[in-house]
Amino acid sequence: MEESKTLTERTADEIIAYILQEELKEGDRLPSEPELMKLLDVSRTTIREAVKMLSSRNILEVRHGSGIFVSQNTGISDDPLGFLFIKDKKKLVSDLIEFRMLVEPRIAARAAMNATPKQAEELSFLADEVERLYDQGLSHIAADTRFHEKLGELSGSLLFPNLAPIIFRGINMFIELTHSKLKEETIQSHRAIVNAVKKKDPVAAEDAMMLHLIYNRNRLSQEDE
Repeated sequence: MEESKTLTERTADEIIAYILQEELKEGDRLPSEPELMKLLDVSRTTIREAVKMLSSRNILEVRHGSGIFVSQNTGISDDPLGFLFIKDKKKLVSDLIEFRMLVEPRIAARAAMNATPKQAEELSFLADEVERLYDQGLSHIAADTRFHEKLGELSGSLLFPNLAPIIFRGINMFIELTHSKLKEETIQSHRAIVNAVKKKDPVAAEDAMMLHLIYNRNRLSQEDE
C-alpha cells in the first residue's frame, strides 16, 4: 500500500509523523520550508504540494510571511459531511437533532460525573452569556456553541471534538431556521443542565439535555404549522 503512494503523499505522511513525534499542538509552528526539505530529503515543490494537501485536510495552516502551523481543530473541517450541499435544510436539521439525541445526553451525564466545582461555574457563566445575549436581542449562536463545547470538554470524551462540527452545525442551522424563537425553553434547559452538573447528578444532566433537544425537535415541527 505504501509503495502505491505518491512522493507527495508519503511526504505528507512524514510531516504528520513529525508532528506526532515532536508532540506539536494546535498553533505550533513547523520548521521552515528549507528545514523540511533537508529533514525529509525532498524538493521544495514536493514540500509545498504536501503542505497544500495537509492544508486541505485542515491539518496545517500556511500563514504567509509567518510560516507553517498546526491548524486549529486539527484534521476537522468546518463542514466535514458537506451539509452545505444538501438542499432540504429542514430535513437535515431534523436528522441532526435526532443524532444529537443519541450523543449529547450521555455527554451531559459524563460532564456531571467529571466536572470540578470550578468547571461547573465556567459552564454556568456560559449559560448566563446565552441568556444575556437573548435578552439583548443579539445573536447567541456563538455563546450557545461554547456552552455545548464546554460540556463536551467536561465529559472527557476524546471523540466529542471530532463530532463537534456536526453538532455545532446543527445548532447554528436550527437557530437560523427557527429564528431564535425558543428563548425560555433554551434558558430553562441550560439552567437545568448546569444545576445537574453542579450537583454531580448524571441522571438529571442526561434528562435535562434530552428535554432540551426535545424542545428543539418540537419547535422545528411547528415550522410547518
